[in-house]
Amino acid sequence: MLSDKDRIFTNLYGIHDWGLAGARARGDWDGTAAILARGRDAIVDEMKASGLRGRGGAGFPTGMKWSFMPKEIGARPHYLVVNADESEPGTCKDRDIIRHDPHKLIEGCLIASFAMGAHACYIYIRGEFYNEAQRLQAAIDQAYAAGLIGQNACGSGWDFDLYLHRGAGAYICGEETALIESLEGKKGMPRLKPPFPAAVGLYGCPTTVNNVESIAVAPTILRRGASWFSALGRPKNAGTKLFCISGHVNKPCNVEEELGIPLRELIETYAGGVRGGWDNLMAVIPGGSSVPVLPKSTCDTVLMDFDSLRDVRSGLGTAAVIVMDKSTDIVKAIARLSAFYKHESCGQCTPCREGTGWMMRVMNRMVQGRAEPEEIDTLEQVTRQVEGHTICALGDAAAWPIQGLIRHFRPEMEARIAAYKSRGASSRMAAE
Repeated sequence: MLSDKDRIFTNLYGIHDWGLAGARARGDWDGTAAILARGRDAIVDEMKASGLRGRGGAGFPTGMKWSFMPKEIGARPHYLVVNADESEPGTCKDRDIIRHDPHKLIEGCLIASFAMGAHACYIYIRGEFYNEAQRLQAAIDQAYAAGLIGQNACGSGWDFDLYLHRGAGAYICGEETALIESLEGKKGMPRLKPPFPAAVGLYGCPTTVNNVESIAVAPTILRRGASWFSALGRPKNAGTKLFCISGHVNKPCNVEEELGIPLRELIETYAGGVRGGWDNLMAVIPGGSSVPVLPKSTCDTVLMDFDSLRDVRSGLGTAAVIVMDKSTDIVKAIARLSAFYKHESCGQCTPCREGTGWMMRVMNRMVQGRAEPEEIDTLEQVTRQVEGHTICALGDAAAWPIQGLIRHFRPEMEARIAAYKSRGASSRMAAE
């Protein structure tokens, strides 16, 4: 278990003051000017050495992503964009950072922007997060009033402006290039890459897009040192992570823990265990709705980190753990996710636009058993034709839950089809 002295988010549950005075009492904004005085290259190198991987789902090394920004600031300004468009079903970590520890994010924005040569940062927050946006704007105003951001931020000589932008409620705007398009006032539709945002991003300028959690942990890493952070977790899966545990558990919660904690320990220690006991577990989606579901047999031993979950053909994603006990209609649960991805597809790519609707309709029939057994293979083939054939990863996100269902719960689908046929045969006999 993670000891309290190693926790980064010390006000995750909102017990203490969220404002500037409370944040400073917990160590935020301590020696920020000294961190900036180390220089851009030193900050980026320290972030690389920490082993921090992006906390938004993809898990790309954060320090390396920062290093892609041009070293020289030319005619085009540099921008940092923070992705607070937390729309993945099951994920509820970033909103708690914004509610209870907003100054960690604001300080992280300053340090990360400085490291990338950006004088301006935009936080793109999900439109439905009304109260969170109010809270974050109030914290930004506090930071401006105290001289921590703005002209000569923290007395460092660096001018820095921070803007909060409210989105309009589209899941697709969680994808970095669609987010940039939306920020520019256009429809939230992903861009083809390359060029990547580090070369041509917001307003055609060099831009880095990072998740809230990735940016919020940076000041603590730089204060306590890369070696401290990299000693937590497992090799290539360093540090702590916020896990969101929901579904059929006794105490749904958000918790900060080390990467690599066993899934069973995570659920039993912090979420009060599975409703009805561990043996009542049917399946777990370990990383938000877009990653493949895992059966109980895998959940018994799997570790919660990027590589361990990849090895069992799933993913850590946003670390949103959705627990399903044996009362769950697993086929219906995955069909519900298919409806979500069909609804949220931007329609730009043909495989996703047509495939998500087709998959949803077939899954709705599968819920009733109103299908032929060979259609299960056809459904799996269609997911392969969608996966990897779209501009952004929404096609993959729509395909993977169905692939996980077929991989681990095919007998359930076949039994449902057989039961539907037998009901039909019985009714025909009764009619005769």
